[in-house]
Amino acid sequence: MALLQLFFLSTIILLSTCHGTHQIHLLRPQSGGAGHPVPGISCLSWRLGVETNNIVKWITVPQTCEAYVGNYMLGQQYRKDSKAVADEALAYAKTLQLAGDGKDIWVFDIDETSLSNLPYFAHHGFGAKPYNPRLFNQWVGKGKGPALPESLYLYKKLVSLGIKIVFLTGRSVDKKSITSTNLKNAGYRKWEKLILKASSYTGKTAVMYKSNERAKLEKKGYRIIGNIGDQWSDLLGTNNGNRTFKLPDPMYYIN
Repeated sequence: MALLQLFFLSTIILLSTCHGTHQIHLLRPQSGGAGHPVPGISCLSWRLGVETNNIVKWITVPQTCEAYVGNYMLGQQYRKDSKAVADEALAYAKTLQLAGDGKDIWVFDIDETSLSNLPYFAHHGFGAKPYNPRLFNQWVGKGKGPALPESLYLYKKLVSLGIKIVFLTGRSVDKKSITSTNLKNAGYRKWEKLILKASSYTGKTAVMYKSNERAKLEKKGYRIIGNIGDQWSDLLGTNNGNRTFKLPDPMYYIN
């Protein structure tokens, strides 16, 4: 009996440390992701509209969907959805014939793509509260954002295939040092470039900023063979790459 109990304990420990069950944040949902109704639309339908970019320019998560979004982000479905995206991106990458000149790059967004801010949003309403730049920048300044495991897995596989990584983020340039340290501590050990938003883009949309920076990369001879982000503004516009991949994020919307 003792040996049988030891076997079950070892199995539980093994399963809890595998790729699919790694926790981004210690809080866990109380139940599933059923959520509560929103007048005229369910929370599930609202999230679908957000992810398909049919519901746009929204400011906050509907108050009645705070629990739903929290359950989704902390539950298994968010991780499964992220894995589905990462798996498809990797399957695509494996079909590519690289030039071998070091100019084939894959663009990664950072927040809610490479790094997760769930430890912050779990204490700030999962997007149901208005964005507070001061508090969010304080969180970023700690440099403790964990990797989204599925994105880190994709990153490592792409690097092993010989694809160079470029991080392109909406974070301001004064966050470059802490962002670099956070990325390395989270497991992203090397990259071709880390591009942050210069003050000259103040007042400009994220689509314009990221399109311009991708255009600069291509002018330098780089070929954007893949592009992954959690916001549609990471993927729309010009020079967005041969193929784009949208990760789920129902917590906030960036133009």
